[in-house]
Amino acid sequence: MSDTITATMARWAAGLQYDDLGEQAIHEAKRYLLDSLGCAFGGYQQEDVKIALDLLDEIAGEGPATVLGSGTRVDPVSASLANALMVRVMDYNDIYWQQDPSHPSDIIPAAIACGERTRGDGKDLILGIILGHEFEMRLCEAAFPGIRERGWHHATLTAFVSPIVAGRALGLSWEQIQHAIGISASRHATLGAVTAGKLTMMKNTVDPMATQSGVLAALLAEKGYTGPEHVIDGKEGLVHCYGPEWKLEVLTDGLGESWRIERCGMKAFPTEALTHAPISAVLDIVIENDLAPEQVKKVHIRSLARAADILADPSKYDPRSKETADHSLPYVIAAAIAERQVTPAQFEQEKIMDERIRAQLNKVEVVADPEIEAVFPELQRVVVKIETEDGRELTKSLDYPKGDPRNPLSDTEVEEKFDALAGPVLSDGGRTRLKDAVWGLEKAGSISEVMKLCIADA
Repeated sequence: MSDTITATMARWAAGLQYDDLGEQAIHEAKRYLLDSLGCAFGGYQQEDVKIALDLLDEIAGEGPATVLGSGTRVDPVSASLANALMVRVMDYNDIYWQQDPSHPSDIIPAAIACGERTRGDGKDLILGIILGHEFEMRLCEAAFPGIRERGWHHATLTAFVSPIVAGRALGLSWEQIQHAIGISASRHATLGAVTAGKLTMMKNTVDPMATQSGVLAALLAEKGYTGPEHVIDGKEGLVHCYGPEWKLEVLTDGLGESWRIERCGMKAFPTEALTHAPISAVLDIVIENDLAPEQVKKVHIRSLARAADILADPSKYDPRSKETADHSLPYVIAAAIAERQVTPAQFEQEKIMDERIRAQLNKVEVVADPEIEAVFPELQRVVVKIETEDGRELTKSLDYPKGDPRNPLSDTEVEEKFDALAGPVLSDGGRTRLKDAVWGLEKAGSISEVMKLCIADA
């Protein structure tokens, strides 16, 4: 079948060349790579990653792909899982939210691992990053309502995109890429349960597993393995099984005329995306009015229904793990009040159980506002009102948080975030060399040479 949506997507991906890319898109690819590497070095220090790396030491095969931090060379399938988990595990990498949310940079490790296998260069990696953002973000725009609203996790969508990125990095034909999409997507549907209620390590693992799935699928397709070509628009495909309404033209209309990566956002806080505007508003009020925690009587937050439902259910008022805390609107607001910052430090176990922070939890009230719902996703509006013990009412409204493409992190701020996360893993000199390599990525003759700069030396 050559008239399917996956055929159109695969043909375009197979034919895309570096010279086709826009200058701003290329710069954004470097920004997202640097941000993702910083997140990965922060993730390298997390318990989830230590467990996964311990297992991969046991089961991974030798190969051409580099594991960030350790520098171990393993097979591309294992490397893509390890590196994507590092990028994702702190919930601090990029964010795009239209009908569905996603973190397109979770797919970058597929481009790296497969690019190392084919001895690709810096331009190949830039192309892979832009390609991953393009289709991941388009898939987020195509379902009405989004699949997250239907009970499915966005890793379901990543399983359609990661084989495109992996297949292009491997130099597959468009027919092979189409088969890779079918192989990966037909076997990787992810339940929304991983981000509902009490959260576990799987919350940040399902998307890396979808990236891994795409790499495996592309390698199988390279050998001649076949997958369903109608996996999106055919019988019992994505649209059939995940109805009701899809606008499939979103997936292919205008490909190459502009670049979705320029519309993506970065995280200024290591938390679930819908917490960012409330955190920003609360920090503004607390700092501008020099409020001590004891002065705060009540925090009223008007937000989206999904924020009230997912981020403020009963389990979120008693977080006991990092995974639940960084998806708890009461906890992140409590941390902002008590510590005047929300950084990775606030998600250490000692902080999560800190009585000074926990004393603020029940002060936070989250209410769904239909007027705010009506302007989402164009605006991520939030209205925060803090009642003080002396009778004041302090109000702040924000339409989007820091890191949104309308209020982006500057290149300097991206570097500062990278340095803060990578500091415990890379020396000052090591960080400088890697930053220089990323900003000049189009000049890199080998992805593997860049990956050699990603080995812990601190």
